[in-house]
Amino acid sequence: MSELLRRIDARTKLAGANKLEILLFTLGTDSATKRKETFGINVFKVREVMRIPEITRAPEMPAAVEGMVSLRGALVPVVDLARYIGTPTDAPPAIMIVTEYNGQTQGFLVGEVDTILRLDWSEMKVPPAMLVAKMGGLVTAVTELKDKRLVMMLDVEKILSDTSNYDDQHLFANLQPLNKPDRTVFYADDSSVARKQIERTLEALGLQGVGSVNGKQAWIELQKLAAQAEVSGRAVSDYVQIVLTDVEMPEMDGYVLTKQIKSDPRFHGIPVLMHSSLSSDANRQLGLSVGVDEYVPKFEPHRLAEVLARLLN
Repeated sequence: MSELLRRIDARTKLAGANKLEILLFTLGTDSATKRKETFGINVFKVREVMRIPEITRAPEMPAAVEGMVSLRGALVPVVDLARYIGTPTDAPPAIMIVTEYNGQTQGFLVGEVDTILRLDWSEMKVPPAMLVAKMGGLVTAVTELKDKRLVMMLDVEKILSDTSNYDDQHLFANLQPLNKPDRTVFYADDSSVARKQIERTLEALGLQGVGSVNGKQAWIELQKLAAQAEVSGRAVSDYVQIVLTDVEMPEMDGYVLTKQIKSDPRFHGIPVLMHSSLSSDANRQLGLSVGVDEYVPKFEPHRLAEVLARLLN
């Protein structure tokens, strides 16, 4: 498994080309349906894959949190994904995927790890409404493999929010209104949790917000806005003052969306903020290389508010 992931850092260059690599895994055979569903997680969020170490039970933790493990001197919470999703399996999990995103490290217990799949973000489609409802909004994108298997990308930010304190009110405490009710932020994110965080931040700041669920939809809406501005004889910046975009999104990622905006003279002077759980220096540099004006980590409303205030002033 170390061989499987040994060149993860070298893959960073894929993102700027609207490509990604996902680690495929299963949770085991569903004891009710006898099916073995395939899930995926962006390789950028995977630190390592290992056999499950000894888990120390901890009191007063969410039901899906098995406990804590010690990894190189640090205590890491461990989430049983089958239990979290509500899928009864015919065997206990055997593998732990150690993930790192939003500045947090956590372990995900799974049944098996399959392989790493390289594909274009355009192959990742918005999940149908029926699947969204069935999975409680936990799936953000789907793709079909050549062997007809359906791969479901998990909203790992939702998992982190549900099993931690990330949605606590104190995160939004003391945010001061900017007294700019006519200012509008256009944002794109495929995670319902992230969109909710953005909306709460904008509301606390007294700003208007217009949202979309992925980069492709965002670009379509922004082009409509630009056409409307052109017909009205006005600048696009009269309608939208800042664009805030996630990195990982089905159909078009944030890097490509940024390049589209920055190469279109109609959007001249409108800052683009990259708002991502991928906070490594490599990802920051990629963002800067395609023209983003600022790179802000997710789940830090005060930092986002600080950058928005600075740019709007």
